[in-house]
Amino acid sequence: MKKILFLVVLTCFLVSGCGKMSQKDIVKEFIQKIESSDGYVSAGKLTVRNNDEVYEYQVDVSNWKDNYKVVLTNLANQHSQVIVKNSDGVYVLTPSLNKSFRFQSDWPYQNSQVYLLNALARDLGSEEDREFTEKEDSYVFMTNVHYSNNHKLVRQKIILSKKGKPEKVIVYDDDGVEAMTMIYEKIDYSPSLSEEDFDVQSIMQNRSDETFQEVSNLEDIIYPLYIPDGTKLVSEEKIAKENGERVLMNYDGEKSFLLVEETADVFHDFTIIPSSGEPCLLMDTMGVVTDNSLSWTSGGVEFYIVSDVMSQDEMMEVAQSISGIVSMK
Repeated sequence: MKKILFLVVLTCFLVSGCGKMSQKDIVKEFIQKIESSDGYVSAGKLTVRNNDEVYEYQVDVSNWKDNYKVVLTNLANQHSQVIVKNSDGVYVLTPSLNKSFRFQSDWPYQNSQVYLLNALARDLGSEEDREFTEKEDSYVFMTNVHYSNNHKLVRQKIILSKKGKPEKVIVYDDDGVEAMTMIYEKIDYSPSLSEEDFDVQSIMQNRSDETFQEVSNLEDIIYPLYIPDGTKLVSEEKIAKENGERVLMNYDGEKSFLLVEETADVFHDFTIIPSSGEPCLLMDTMGVVTDNSLSWTSGGVEFYIVSDVMSQDEMMEVAQSISGIVSMK
C-alpha cells in the first residue's frame, strides 16, 4: 500500500507539478484557444478616465475569421457607434447620424485593443518586460501596450481566471494612472456567426431606430483646456451653414492648428465617407485620426482639428481637453 501511494505521489510530481502551469503554458493555452476558434462574442463594461472625468461604455464584440464588429454604447447618453472590419474595409458607423467613415486600414492588427481578445493574445505573446503573478483564483500579467495615436498609454494588467478567460484588463499611462478598465462579463468561443453579421447595410438597418436630436445653433463655443506652449488663439469666426452654425478658431504659434466646431447634420440617406485615417477612442465617442487631422462628434457638435505641425499625440491631447463645459480663452 505504501509503495502504491509513493508511486502516485511521484507520478503527480513528475507530471507538471500536479497540474501547476507555468506562465508560458498559460499564455500558450490562451493563444491557442483564440487561434483554434473561428471566432467569439464577448460583452463587458469599459471605463475611460481623463483626469477627473469618467466615461463608461457597454462593449459588445463579435469576431468571425477576419471579420470584427465592436458596438460601443455610451452608458450616459445611450449613444452608440460601431466599428466593423469586413472584406471591404474598416468602418466606423454612427447610426444616429446615418453615416459611416470607411478606411483602408490594418485595424485592429497593429495596435493594442483593450476590448479585443486577439489583441490581448498578441500582447501576452510578447515576452518583452512581461511580468506574471499567480493569485489564489486568477493569473495576473503585466505587459507593454502599443497605441500608435496615444503614446502615453504604456502598460496593462491582464487578469485571467484559472480557466484561462480574461476577467479584467487595466491600461496605465506613463504616470502609472489607470486610463482604461475593461471588465469582461461574457465570452463565448463557439458562437453562430456569418458574413451577414458584419455587413454594414444590415447593421445600419438593424439599428435604424437610433435617433439624434439636431440642433440649429451653437449655444456655447467650447475652448480646449490644453493648448501647446507657444500657441494661442488669434482669430475666431462664426458663420452660418445650411442647417446650423460653424465656428472657426485659428491657433497660431509653434504648434499652430485650426479648430472647427459645427452643428452635426443627420444624413437623409445612409452615407459612407472615405477616409485615409484610423478609428480612435476619445473620451465619450469614437474619432477619426489622420497624420494631420482629428475629427469626432459629441453632444450634437462635430469637431475637427487640423494641423501640419502637430503629432497625433498632441492633437489627441487637445481633443481630450475639450469638455462640455465652456472654458475661458
